[in-house]
Amino acid sequence: MQVRIRQAASLESVRLRMREGGGQDSRAGTLASSPPQLSVRIGTRWEPPGSTRRSAPFRGAWKGSMDKQLKQASTRREFVKDAGVAAAGWTIIQPESVYGTPANSKAKVGLLGCGRRGSRVSKLFLKNPGTELTALADVYDDQIAAARKSLPAPDAQAYKSAQAILDADIDAIYIATPPYLHPEHFELAVASGKHILMEKPVAVDSAGVRRVIAASKNVKPGRMVMVDYQQRWGKDYRRAYEMVVGGEIGEIRMIRSAWLGGPLPIRKGHPESEERVRNWLFYKELSGDIIVEQNCHNIDVVNWFTGVHPVSATGYGARVVRTDIGDVMDSLAVNYKLPDGRVYTHSANQISVGGYRDVGEYFFGTKGVMSTSRRGYTTNVEGRSPSRQATKYNITDDVIEYFVKGARGEIPPENAALFAAESTMTAIMGRLAIDLKREVTWDEAYNM
Repeated sequence: MQVRIRQAASLESVRLRMREGGGQDSRAGTLASSPPQLSVRIGTRWEPPGSTRRSAPFRGAWKGSMDKQLKQASTRREFVKDAGVAAAGWTIIQPESVYGTPANSKAKVGLLGCGRRGSRVSKLFLKNPGTELTALADVYDDQIAAARKSLPAPDAQAYKSAQAILDADIDAIYIATPPYLHPEHFELAVASGKHILMEKPVAVDSAGVRRVIAASKNVKPGRMVMVDYQQRWGKDYRRAYEMVVGGEIGEIRMIRSAWLGGPLPIRKGHPESEERVRNWLFYKELSGDIIVEQNCHNIDVVNWFTGVHPVSATGYGARVVRTDIGDVMDSLAVNYKLPDGRVYTHSANQISVGGYRDVGEYFFGTKGVMSTSRRGYTTNVEGRSPSRQATKYNITDDVIEYFVKGARGEIPPENAALFAAESTMTAIMGRLAIDLKREVTWDEAYNM
């Protein structure tokens, strides 16, 4: 069926505006802004506005325009089989037309949001021979100074607003601001014509998700757009995906995922007026809660491997241990229902002690079981000994390598905003089911 999207209210109508010349936390970052009227097909896979059919699962990230990809995709196995043929038909864009410099020149990258994550990932840009970090932006001077020192990036130009760094002489922008600002910063980045790598999730509520989908339609030809769902580009994850869709464990009958680990650090020593933004991780309206901000990685893998998004969710969450700051949950469990009735269950906490950690996904098939994580994957197939492939490096390296190749015109550009929006929306549906204490359907969540 098709539904018309109505004007939606935001999660809590966050309006932390950036003053003129401000930075990531003072620009008009309202979540209440309503997107234009769009048509969306509800079912197994999202359709961008204007699409006429559902898409099948895809191999890795979206190649080329979303509309073209959706029309070309057939079934999961057919898509895997003919992916090489499709690749041969892509238009290869001359490197000079991608970002205005020859392929043997370094791409200039700007960092928007100089916090912990932004600084860590930007070090990978410094290691990559195809890029140079030339610009930094943050609303807080101390974060710019800390990033400049830790990266190090002594010669990078500093800015105090998203628009200012996007107006600078850079080819690509890495958006590492808090999630509630992602829709606005993505819109600005698309309008600037830069290559975009943005941290997950794409938004904290459905209104923000719709903004990102609408903006993604305006990405200029030849631009690389990625969201940092690392597993999508992890080499071992891609091998595991090929095995699963190739029938290694048979037909998937049930899925489980988990993100169980210890607490996150609290930022201290800042003025009270800055506490919420400095500690945005612990506030639902700024982060989306732990299922949206953190667990979306697991959820993205499941959407990817199954080729569908869930149609409904039920769940329960608690806040019984970490009550000293914010309002996010410290433990939760969600049951998702897939279109054909299969069950996908997800559990998470941020209260595990003693160094315990269980982060990964488990696919139960008719012939065996595949477990995946950033540490590798294991297959248990009936009649064979278990097989283990260890991942001994940081898979974010794969993300940066892939992004840089796209930005430099070494591989066809991709627009991965659609699948990222879908995975974010799946996590939001789970959170809504917990908050409302009842089953929530996909179309209901998407229109809230």
